[in-house]
Amino acid sequence: MLFQLIAEATEIDYKETLEIKKPKSWLKSVSAFANGIGGSLFFGVADDKTIVGLDDPQLAADKITEIIREKISPVPEIVLNPFEEDGKQILVLKVRSGRNTPYFYSADGIKQAFVRVGNSSVPAPDHILKELILKGSNQTFDSLTTAHKIEEYSFTLLEATYRERTHLDFEKSDYLSFGLADQNGFLTHAGMLLTDQHSVYNSRIFCTRWNGLKKTSIFDDAIDDKEFSGNLITLLQNAGDFIKNNSKIRFVKKDNERIDKPDYAQRAVTEALVNALIHRDYIVMGKEIHIDMYDDRVEIQSPGGMFDGKAIQDRDIDTISSARRNPVIADLFHRMRYMERRGSGLRKILDSTAQLPGYSDEYKPQFLSTDTDFIVVLKNINYNSVYKNAQNSTQDSIQDNTQDNTQDDTQNKSQVILNFCSVPRSRTEIQEHIEIKNRSYFLSKILKPLLESGKLKMTMPDKPTSRNQKYIRSDT
Repeated sequence: MLFQLIAEATEIDYKETLEIKKPKSWLKSVSAFANGIGGSLFFGVADDKTIVGLDDPQLAADKITEIIREKISPVPEIVLNPFEEDGKQILVLKVRSGRNTPYFYSADGIKQAFVRVGNSSVPAPDHILKELILKGSNQTFDSLTTAHKIEEYSFTLLEATYRERTHLDFEKSDYLSFGLADQNGFLTHAGMLLTDQHSVYNSRIFCTRWNGLKKTSIFDDAIDDKEFSGNLITLLQNAGDFIKNNSKIRFVKKDNERIDKPDYAQRAVTEALVNALIHRDYIVMGKEIHIDMYDDRVEIQSPGGMFDGKAIQDRDIDTISSARRNPVIADLFHRMRYMERRGSGLRKILDSTAQLPGYSDEYKPQFLSTDTDFIVVLKNINYNSVYKNAQNSTQDSIQDNTQDNTQDDTQNKSQVILNFCSVPRSRTEIQEHIEIKNRSYFLSKILKPLLESGKLKMTMPDKPTSRNQKYIRSDT
């Protein structure tokens, strides 16, 4: 019976005896369970699960109820059940996850809220306490109103992106109905995160492409290193371009067909980035999203663990309910078709990766979370076949001959340019971005074909030689 009860519990603590004079030893777990996903305390059971038993379980039950009502505020929902195991009496105190967070332990004029970190109950850090306060008042950080008026900012990119992805105009009334501003014209935090201006300092992404399989010195071993700041749409686009520009689409020739083999599934990358932007904890100051690319993987790390407190690695992702830390932002990104409401993003990351040519279980994406961070690890599907074989001086089968390699390299550079030119860029900017020094080669072999194909267009077509000439992707 004991092991069945343990298996059914979410979080667990064991207490050999009921501490009455020093109840903080177990009340901090009551506070942490109520502030998190719930849990159970087993009285009369040692830490090694040895059943010690209680002398008077009824008296213990009365004392537990009395002390919780006296020391925990607000009073959480609890259930007390006695059980007999091997002729010994134990008590199981089940604490349900609460809605009126934070649940404080009070003694000697001091109030403390506790949360679970691993198997321990610890005082809630300031940013988690703020989140618990918001949860208890049925509010979220992104829905809170700021002191900034909507007329002080512009939303050109938001409105253009919304029109492009939904084929609808973004009306003035939408700012209120979508939760980006209140009736008095003051922006919410969600609205501030979507202005054209860099309005929220920690709305940033640090991206690094490392040379090898681990971090070392950024000055010596970073192939590419960029910092992006701005609104959420800008961050999504720039971070996606960074990963795309630092990965490759290889190919295999089979008979009369060519099979593309991208390092990463584009859908998986987008889902992971959207997940990082939507579910990150913006209350935590001084922390940003980090993207670290290595030869064999991409790691996307965002501030804030699972919203309900339980580690993702301990969960079945197919049964996780949709709990959104920033529902206003999530709803808008759903409207723009970047994500779905039903919380299927992690499953899409797995499924889209599994569809890549050459996939096996060793390339399955990983999801990790702590109380402070969430990490998505995407595996480079071509790592074993390219990098390891290169170490053995074995020519990779997907690089068939020099002519094909040159053609493939030009195609890759063209795609990089199109991604880079989602906003107007000068010739110098483009040339430096793809690292081609020969101007004549760049103009004749790369820029001219893109213009002739219509994929790229001039911002000043009537003045093709103007020093202010810039180029933009034609579908922008």
